Amino acid sequence: MVHNSSQCRLIDPEARTETHLKGKQGLLSSERKLAGSGFGVWRRRHAAIIAAMAALVLLPIEVSHAGWLSDMFKGSSKPDKSRKHVASPKPAASPKSRAEKLAALRPAILHPPASTPAATLCNPAKFRIVLDVGHTAKSEGAMSARNVTEFDFNLRLAQRIERTLKADGFAETRLLVTEGKARPSLVRRVDAANNLHADLFLSIHHDSVPNKFLENWEFEGRKSHFSDRFSGYSVFVSRRNPDFATSLSFAELVAREMKAEGLHYAKQYTQPIMGRYQHPLLNKDTGVYSYDDLVVLRSTKMPAVLLEAGSIINRDEELEMASPERQTIIASGVAAAVKEFCDPRWAILGPL
Repeated sequence: MVHNSSQCRLIDPEARTETHLKGKQGLLSSERKLAGSGFGVWRRRHAAIIAAMAALVLLPIEVSHAGWLSDMFKGSSKPDKSRKHVASPKPAASPKSRAEKLAALRPAILHPPASTPAATLCNPAKFRIVLDVGHTAKSEGAMSARNVTEFDFNLRLAQRIERTLKADGFAETRLLVTEGKARPSLVRRVDAANNLHADLFLSIHHDSVPNKFLENWEFEGRKSHFSDRFSGYSVFVSRRNPDFATSLSFAELVAREMKAEGLHYAKQYTQPIMGRYQHPLLNKDTGVYSYDDLVVLRSTKMPAVLLEAGSIINRDEELEMASPERQTIIASGVAAAVKEFCDPRWAILGPL
């Protein structure tokens, strides 16, 4: 079957800001040796411990290629409730609070699983991440509690992430907007990402619930559906991805950043009530799930991750997801995860 890749559009604004990461050399040590004394032996051992710690700090992480993902369940249904519901976006976590939470998570970052690949550092100016806007204008995905399409939410958030990454020096970031119906668009996304020889693939989505959980209400004179039962972000990878280990490594970084920003993950995917949408939880602390058969996660030739940024069928969280403040928090978290993926020293030492 021949797929028309012209139905994928790459949006690439002219303005590019490059931020060059500057390496920091570590641990200058110059000591006099106290020959023949027990104190001298102690100092030599102490120096060896410091050197080992330096090696750990400078340890790089791999940037290689892996797989990709597909679109999630979305829908609408029928129950019977009608009421007005007004909520305000929750305030963003303060910088101090976020820094403290991230610091608490860093020990896990410093000691990645044995399966995590070891690789070379990347050049942000040449590192290419494809930001896939989930769904299309013809297949819009879920409908929010206030009748806004998921595609609209996905596009706005992906554009903000793109601007943030480019401002941080990742000039080769590509925004992928696919046209057409749902199933054919999945193959086009994979083809476009593979043809771009991307280093990383991140698909942006917003969550809903199975139809059986939906309730009726009226918003601005129109019949709508909602479910306030579940909320939160979730991160998905496929164990069938050609480079599952690297995909999982990046997924962990994204999830940790979301948690460090004060967000919580959606826990319903482990529950039997989710039926065919139930998925294994790979990290119960941060909310990384496996979704092995998603086309975009398993078929791309680079590490691939799907981010469900939050639930737009939950009326309170929908308002939060629509706010510039929440979009900025998520974009900053994703950018921090990409920077650490490119150079793990960033999480410890800050911008290099």
